Amino acid sequence: MRAIVWLILLFVAAVVAAAVLGANDGLVTVFWAPWRVDVSLNFFVLALVLTIAVAYVAVRGINGLIGLPRRAREWRLAKRERSAQQALRESLALFFGARYTRAHKAAERALTIQQDTPELREDAEFTMLAHLLAAGSMHRLQDRARREEHLSRALAAVRPGGSTRAAEEGARLMAAEWALDDRDADRALELIAGLSPGVARRTQALRLKLQAARYAQRPLEALRTARLLAKHQGFSPSAATGLLRSLAIDALETARDADQLRRVWQQLDATDRRDVYVVARAATLMARMGGFEEARAWLRPYWEQIATFGADERAELSRAFVASVSGVGADWLPRLEAAVAADPGDPALAHALGSALAELQLWGKARQLLERCAGHEQLAPASRRAAWRQLAELAERDGDLDRAQACYRHAARIE
Repeated sequence: MRAIVWLILLFVAAVVAAAVLGANDGLVTVFWAPWRVDVSLNFFVLALVLTIAVAYVAVRGINGLIGLPRRAREWRLAKRERSAQQALRESLALFFGARYTRAHKAAERALTIQQDTPELREDAEFTMLAHLLAAGSMHRLQDRARREEHLSRALAAVRPGGSTRAAEEGARLMAAEWALDDRDADRALELIAGLSPGVARRTQALRLKLQAARYAQRPLEALRTARLLAKHQGFSPSAATGLLRSLAIDALETARDADQLRRVWQQLDATDRRDVYVVARAATLMARMGGFEEARAWLRPYWEQIATFGADERAELSRAFVASVSGVGADWLPRLEAAVAADPGDPALAHALGSALAELQLWGKARQLLERCAGHEQLAPASRRAAWRQLAELAERDGDLDRAQACYRHAARIE
């Protein structure tokens, strides 16, 4: 098809030439004293075109000849750049293939090629990426000294402006991750704090900060970070709920006295203070520190609506109430009796009511409820042991030492 097109074009050119050049009436005279040359117009046009073509080809040839050194230099530079890029890609492939020694050597080869080529030395991003690959390989090989050396060189290659910004952010995030692998939580938190606000709010940065805060035993900071992650959908809803609850309880358990516990409680988010498990743990800790009345005050709003909670939540509230039962007043009895009447088969509620009755010295009713709870398999082992100990104390009060010893033996056998 192409040959046919060229043939048609040739025919067209022949027709146009015959039509234009067929009449040779024009004459061109060239005077060059003492000579005079007369040529036809057609010949003059053809000679002019050929002269221009020859001049153009000659100029191109001379320019090509003169530019040979420059083109040779550009070719050598392109070859070295391709070699450096190939070494960098090889290092990346080897790193992903867990061949860290070879990956480190390939990255160093890329850096050597770059340093030996003056035109490539200004590529700061290439330098940073090569050093990061070398540092990552050394981290996998647990060579911390050489890892830190490559990391410092990578950060030293940072240029003001946006050309190396992404590589710098990646270097700091990787350094924080390596610090966590070394169990150096303070170093990781320091690196994350040095990030720009936009980078520090990214999901990966928040995950690293959460892990570092937990390693550093800073549960309140970890709790705030986890809440940000949950807001950014860094966890599934169920996982976020469990994690936030766990961190809130960890924060409460850092308190060493009642005043410190109150401060931590006030620092918790309102959502955490509405969590039944968190409230129950806070009340239990406050009871251990002697604040029985305050612990019951924290629990009272939840006991008012205990029928709306599930079995596990009722059990947590019951255990917290039993832990804070010391000094309970008679005003709690209607609340506890209403809860037991609403669900007579719940052993945890019965245990709470029995403990309150024993504290109020209503021995007969208390013994009946505690005996029923102590032998109930659905009750938590810790609650069953507590019920047996309470029965033992009641037996000691009545002077029945044999029964008290039997109750203590039952409590000891519960795992």
